[in-house]
Amino acid sequence: MPLTSRVICTPPAGETFFGPSQPPPAWPVDTPGGRYYAELDLDAPVTREGQLIFFAQFLHTGGRWARLLEGCPLRYHGNRASGVTNVVGTAALSILCGHWRYAHINAVRGDTLNPPLLGMTHVVSEDVVRRAMKRIDERTGLEWLAEELRACVEPVLSQPWILDIDVTVKPLYGHQQGAQIGYHPQKPGRPSHAYHSSFMANTRLCLGVEVQGGKEHAARHGLPGLWSLLDALPRTHWPAFVRGALRLRK
Repeated sequence: MPLTSRVICTPPAGETFFGPSQPPPAWPVDTPGGRYYAELDLDAPVTREGQLIFFAQFLHTGGRWARLLEGCPLRYHGNRASGVTNVVGTAALSILCGHWRYAHINAVRGDTLNPPLLGMTHVVSEDVVRRAMKRIDERTGLEWLAEELRACVEPVLSQPWILDIDVTVKPLYGHQQGAQIGYHPQKPGRPSHAYHSSFMANTRLCLGVEVQGGKEHAARHGLPGLWSLLDALPRTHWPAFVRGALRLRK
């Protein structure tokens, strides 16, 4: 019986890894706080904040961080003031770390590496950030953030796109402003908020979110915010199609 021969192919060459004799090079990264040099350490543990240097470079290249601070309605006067950069930067660092309460800001107060990336001199306390948010008028603050959000996504809206209107009912625990007992079959009798959000389909780009009480979960309650969003855009940037959905959170 003849033997069948087969060809054994060697696997293609993979990526080149740096060894002890070939350390990884350092590359310059320009940030709002100046130029830094990033190095790859194969033995160091991985942290989620390690990528912030590249996000800071993105903010610096596009001028997003400078524009955000320039349009901020918060103003300080005096030599002992915390400064807009430190206050907004502290809130941004806390949000990027996944925090959702003012008390979580204390977790980033000991960080001395990331704040200079955003041009900050120090991290302020949670009380300073809380008082700063109270000083900003609600309508003025919402207009400021909405304008910055539109400026980030408006360049891509010139192409035909689909607008997804999503209403999410989120149960609340504790005492929160605007909590109402509304529709939620899985959590009956539980106060909740209704998040009326607008997304660009298949891109995960959020165009805006409007928080309503738990009883205002119908799509018609989000129409004022939706029309204000569309009125702020040129007619050539309007969506070609609109679709909606309702989601319930446990």
